[in-house]
Amino acid sequence: MITSASNERVKKLNALRTKAKARRERGVFIAEGVKMLKEAPEEALREIYVSESFSEKDYAQRKAQESGAQYEVLSDAVFAKVSDTVTPQGVICVLARREATFEEITSANSPFLILLEDVRDPGNLGTIVRTAEGAGVTGIVASTGTADLYNPKVVRSTMGSIYRVPYLTTDDFCYTVNTLKGMGIKTFAAALEGSSEYTRADYTGGCAILIGNESAGLSADAVAAAEYPIRIPMDGDVESLNASVAAAVIMYEARRQRKAGN
Repeated sequence: MITSASNERVKKLNALRTKAKARRERGVFIAEGVKMLKEAPEEALREIYVSESFSEKDYAQRKAQESGAQYEVLSDAVFAKVSDTVTPQGVICVLARREATFEEITSANSPFLILLEDVRDPGNLGTIVRTAEGAGVTGIVASTGTADLYNPKVVRSTMGSIYRVPYLTTDDFCYTVNTLKGMGIKTFAAALEGSSEYTRADYTGGCAILIGNESAGLSADAVAAAEYPIRIPMDGDVESLNASVAAAVIMYEARRQRKAGN
């Protein structure tokens, strides 16, 4: 059992928790909690850490043996120092990062994509990933200005969907939009100045929905690149919705139409 916070493995675990650079360089990320352990793909597991008081040590150790992951027990005091939550559940996994390819996310017969431009809030990003899985999205493409998918707060907000939703980062957001258009995939920009209400758009067939930054929305270039600018109507004095809420509203309308069309 590791009882010192100065232990090298503990230092590396803390670096993964706090530094995006460390996660990129090692090609891994951390996921905390029992649910994240139980849903973790065995082929991605690299290390499992549990607290001395963790009640499911046998399960965690068995999963480590089956996946070939390293297993280590930390004292409760040390575990509290590496945990990213106020009330730790007692288990942290280190897993291999996975970046989808453009070919993978567009390979479905009728791709259903979400494109995120500079969505900065980790909670919003995690919620969008989780909602995307529920709505049947086949892939997510994000600009480099979007929050780090592997930030522990994002990972926690996905509630396991990070393991299952293909995700790709693009260096040129508008180029990606234009490429999708060239493939016959309809592109919809969620914007306050959208010319059509979101319920009047046709999301059947291949489609991509563009969601922008929490405060600035989509850039003018992104709106111009998309074929169809759409808006969510607002009553009262509300100007816009939270990015994750707006994404959910449109995704589920698209899901409704796509299910009705099958």
